Amino acid sequence: MKHFFYSFLLIVCCSFSSFSQEKSEVKVTFSGFLDTYYSYDFNQPQSEKKLPFLYNYNRHNELNVNLGLLRAKLEYENMYGSIALHSGTYVEDNYANEKIKYVSEAYLGLYLDQHKKQTIEVGIMPSHIGFESATTATNLTLTRSILAENSPYFVTGIKYSYKPSDKWNFSGLILNGWQRISKPEKNSIPSIGTQMVYKPSDKSTINWSNFVGREYYGSELLMRYFTNIYWDYKWNSKWRTIGGFDFGLQDTSSRNEVHANWFSPVIIAQYTINSKWQTALRAEYYQDVKNVMIATPNAFKTTGVSLNFDYLINSKMKFRTEVRYFDSKEKVFVKNNQLTPEDFFITTSLSFEF
Repeated sequence: MKHFFYSFLLIVCCSFSSFSQEKSEVKVTFSGFLDTYYSYDFNQPQSEKKLPFLYNYNRHNELNVNLGLLRAKLEYENMYGSIALHSGTYVEDNYANEKIKYVSEAYLGLYLDQHKKQTIEVGIMPSHIGFESATTATNLTLTRSILAENSPYFVTGIKYSYKPSDKWNFSGLILNGWQRISKPEKNSIPSIGTQMVYKPSDKSTINWSNFVGREYYGSELLMRYFTNIYWDYKWNSKWRTIGGFDFGLQDTSSRNEVHANWFSPVIIAQYTINSKWQTALRAEYYQDVKNVMIATPNAFKTTGVSLNFDYLINSKMKFRTEVRYFDSKEKVFVKNNQLTPEDFFITTSLSFEF
């Protein structure tokens, strides 16, 4: 990995020599996000976490903070950077295996040409996979889809991006692993990621992202192959839809060609009632028979539906309420200390973003 950092430093030096800019001051901007919530699960779980495969709003029958985040962005000539600190139940659940828990972002970026068509970034960055982030305000639904909860929210490594036009953007990444700050083994080879974004118009975005690398299946570090594609389209001032699909393959043994797979389609439709009210309906399915991503007593084959209503108090604050139902082909949920195929819960959130 050190060779990549040496290459990065070389690019930095070359870029400084190629830019003929006047002296400028460092520009710093601050932003933040605070997301409080209450969730009630009618299965009435006794464990601390409501559901083991969800990482947001995952406490039952208690008021809590899902995410509190403070970010500083820096710009200087052809360089930029971001550092963000965060806390909340999302952090406690999603960063449980990391030594560095409370750093959400810490990366530096560099424009490689005067037209800003090429950039390189290094550090802890938002994931290149998926259409749902950890901040509620950017998502159509309150809670995250199952596919979003079980794919990376963040990555650590080096990212090169090339934007030949307003319609196209291509990226390649060298990573420490699947949603990891530290590598799983120091001698393991880096993982690879790619991303292609196509925007035929201001209303439409098509994204295709991939990941290839070694991840643990049981006690062995084995190859994982993953792809995600989604289409985000704004039909008019009222309607917006997102359709997405995940598919993954995981080697299950180093001794033979055995693969486990998982996949998930999802469709979300949002309707803007007026300037103050929005609603969204989601339908999804997630199948992980070999429990690669979701560890449950039986094969995970679950259909989910949700309906949320959002009240936009002002341009910075939202009050959101969502009902969500899971129906599984196998008994994978727990109610009264017994396995059941169903789960139903209600979540409300009050968030503020600046």
